[in-house]
Amino acid sequence: MEVIDVWTGHRACMLQSALRLTREAFAARMGISTRTVATWHSDPDMVPRAEMQQLLDTVLESAPTTVRQRFALLVASASSENTDASAAQPQTLRVAIAVVVRDEEVLLVCRRGDDASGITWQFPAGVIKPGVRPEAATLRETLNETGVHCSVRRSLGERVHPVTGVHCLYFLCEYLAGEATNSDVIENVDVTWVPKNAVSRFIRTDMIYPPILAALEEDA
Repeated sequence: MEVIDVWTGHRACMLQSALRLTREAFAARMGISTRTVATWHSDPDMVPRAEMQQLLDTVLESAPTTVRQRFALLVASASSENTDASAAQPQTLRVAIAVVVRDEEVLLVCRRGDDASGITWQFPAGVIKPGVRPEAATLRETLNETGVHCSVRRSLGERVHPVTGVHCLYFLCEYLAGEATNSDVIENVDVTWVPKNAVSRFIRTDMIYPPILAALEEDA
């Protein structure tokens, strides 16, 4: 059976198509509003909240075999199209950065001192491999680095990092579960939660992407 790591609006719509239901009928099957389904159609890149992710999992798992087969074909077809499109042009190195909040704290990792950029404390981050959605990379890299499970709340934007020159995509994430531990001892020396209003003690303010500071202030 096709296993979905992270549901998006596009994948939710593919499930609707596999079930061969109208938007209204799909909403009724899910027990949600038709407006939510319409949002998935209008914003295919959106990542539903954790509870909706679980609901989509349940609907897929309980669907008849023929529906699951149609869904798998749709996902495979979409992946093939994305791969073909990306193969036609050079791949730019992109990094997903997770700003994970838990109540009044935010998650940071400490890189080893031999980091060429000279940056020590950072937000969890990882390279986005070709064909992998940035949101999926964000969740996976955070878990691999810190042992923390989180969900993407929203995108904070993207930029070329002023020091490393890497194309960075930032996501505000919500803590779900897990103890913060240094799960990547090769690259990191520590992982910790710090108060949101103390982030500048660990990372120079001029090095922090402004939308991150704004998001932390709004969320306080």
